[in-house]
Amino acid sequence: MQVLAHFDKTHGHPPFNSNTHLYDTIDSISSHDGRRVWTDLMTGNWAWGQYDPDCHGAMFMPVILGSNKTTVSVATGQNDYYLLYISAGNLHNNIHHAHRESVSLVGFLAIPKTERGHNGSKEFQNFRRHLFHASLQAILESFHHAMEKPEIIKCVDGHYRRAVYGLGPYIADYPEQLLLSCIVQNWCPCGIADPKNLDGTPCGQRSHLHTRTLKQGFSALDMWFRWGIIDDILPFTSYFPRADIHKLLAPDILHQIIKGTFKDHLVKWVDEYLVITYGEAQAELIWADIDHCIAVVPSFPGLRRFPQGRGFKQWVGDDSKALMKVFLPAIAGHVPDKMVQAISAFLDFCYIVRRSSLDEGDLTALDSALLRFHDKRSIFVDIGVRHNGISLPHQHSLCHYRHLIQQFDAPNGLCSSLTESKHHKAVKEPWRRSSGYLALGQMLVTNQHLDKLAQFWAEKFAAGLLSQPLLPTNTIPIDSDSIGDLDDENCQDDEDLADAFADEEDNTEVIVQLAKTRECQLVFHHPTQLQAIGQLIGVLNLHDLRNPDHHIPGHEMDVSLCPDFNGKVHVFHSAVASFYAPSDICGVHGMLRHIIHSTPTWHNGPAHHDCVFVEHDPTLPGFQSLYVAQVILFFSFYFRGVDYPCALIHWFETIGDQPCPNTGMWMVEPEFDANGQHLILVIHLDTILRPAHLIPIYGNDYIDHDMQHSDSLLAFVAFYVNKFSDYHAFEIAF
Repeated sequence: MQVLAHFDKTHGHPPFNSNTHLYDTIDSISSHDGRRVWTDLMTGNWAWGQYDPDCHGAMFMPVILGSNKTTVSVATGQNDYYLLYISAGNLHNNIHHAHRESVSLVGFLAIPKTERGHNGSKEFQNFRRHLFHASLQAILESFHHAMEKPEIIKCVDGHYRRAVYGLGPYIADYPEQLLLSCIVQNWCPCGIADPKNLDGTPCGQRSHLHTRTLKQGFSALDMWFRWGIIDDILPFTSYFPRADIHKLLAPDILHQIIKGTFKDHLVKWVDEYLVITYGEAQAELIWADIDHCIAVVPSFPGLRRFPQGRGFKQWVGDDSKALMKVFLPAIAGHVPDKMVQAISAFLDFCYIVRRSSLDEGDLTALDSALLRFHDKRSIFVDIGVRHNGISLPHQHSLCHYRHLIQQFDAPNGLCSSLTESKHHKAVKEPWRRSSGYLALGQMLVTNQHLDKLAQFWAEKFAAGLLSQPLLPTNTIPIDSDSIGDLDDENCQDDEDLADAFADEEDNTEVIVQLAKTRECQLVFHHPTQLQAIGQLIGVLNLHDLRNPDHHIPGHEMDVSLCPDFNGKVHVFHSAVASFYAPSDICGVHGMLRHIIHSTPTWHNGPAHHDCVFVEHDPTLPGFQSLYVAQVILFFSFYFRGVDYPCALIHWFETIGDQPCPNTGMWMVEPEFDANGQHLILVIHLDTILRPAHLIPIYGNDYIDHDMQHSDSLLAFVAFYVNKFSDYHAFEIAF
């Protein structure tokens, strides 16, 4: 409607006489303060460039593909499977990102094998390459006729429409991209750049037309060594209209950024720097301290802990993602500041590209982070870690992200983690259910059954048949919201719940609620009177704490004039914060839930008191609009018919007026009163925004090896506000 209104107002005649008119109209509409926004695939430039006059008026259906290998078992033999996945490009990114049924298994690609002596031969490699592209061409042939002439299909809303298909982005890691584009190892599959200096030379766009032209004037050897092109084959996309694999390779956050640049490059380079500078023996001691710094990081909802540090052999994507969140403070003080700044700039780049939507301002910030990373990473060349400079395909791929975002939308909807997350359900579970003998046929049948069940569920849910529980007659369903009304003696602790999980509610507001169940009296024995609770937890003036925001200063307030409250107080050991965080793994509506703990014992161990962000001034940017506090106690009471959920907190105050110049994170320290005691206040639960993660500023000295993660918030005097704890924190704590 905004498009129609804008065009009618400015032109006075019907809009969209051609695709050019439509595209110009969309570009001229203000969004995000006049800046263009990229979210879903259909908001990118590529989708608008697929217009075909012969298909005018038809619905465009992009076909997203992805392929990857996986191993289901090593103990009983190397059972490898090569999977091809498919998805519709006109689905919204929140469906893709929530890992729903948006990705389907198309089939299992062949994995040819030969004798060991011929495995690396040119003939066998050519055979594998031709078999791969011929298989893709045969699988997609059924779409070919509908790529040039629309066909009538029935859509999910029951209406029939004319639809035209087109090959869209292909999700693949770097080795798979080389196979798809028929490009030589260490060359860029998207652009023409010198493999010895990928980031320092102009990078022209590869295309099928360019490859055909080169074949007419150069020999096979020249094609290989001068242009990085394998001469005897054209990619499968050359046989389909409006398709060029060099322009369809999607950005791959998991393998290019998380596993490639971070794990395989930066972490390894830090290790090599320590060995070069201090020798192997001293480097091992420094790594031991870094591992211990990682191990004592305070708990946080959804954050994986590393009790033994980062010294494990089998890395997976989740390991690298978790390590990225806590790595920077651990190495600060052990490596040069410029090295810390390089990794900080890289993390900024990584967290920006993971946003659910990006505007022109975000792309500018992305360029700035990449420039800082390229500038600061030169330290690895200066100290001898990279003698021959830095020319690596994974890091070079970062240079293409701005263009690929403009073409295909936010990368978190096209990452290979979407296809890899499907491995478990599509391959590993069906394989375990099979007999193990000729398992492929049984796995195909299992996947067919799963697809039919998913279709059946979707159809019945859309028809409203599954909106209510299927219960026998005269059975009354239990309302989950009524669980909080149970008596104290029947309540159960909620410590077994996941601390971070998707929220399926359709609500973009921040909501913080106390736990459904109150404290179990038989376990913790908290009194129910406010003054007695204060004596138990060591806050003797709990009943006399003043409101710091009241118009009358606390020292001038006459307590005798305040209402007298002697009612019952209920103590809680957790609260749940629901907030809009579409960049994280969340529900389809973008909501995420975090459990905030404040309990005197956690899993029969020491106390667990989480930190939170408290609203300060919403008009200020980023972290300047927030306070940080640690929750000592959750409680609620009724007064004059109103329920007051509250939190007793320790305040932290900000160090300086700028983030740390090396890590890019704000720093805080505990705030004390005039008597040298922690500044303690009671706040309403509505002022809490979400959990906050603090990581100690470890300094240059080694930390005590007897320290545990539960001691960190008490043992250190200053902390980083970890903006890398999750993607939502990065967006609000900059």
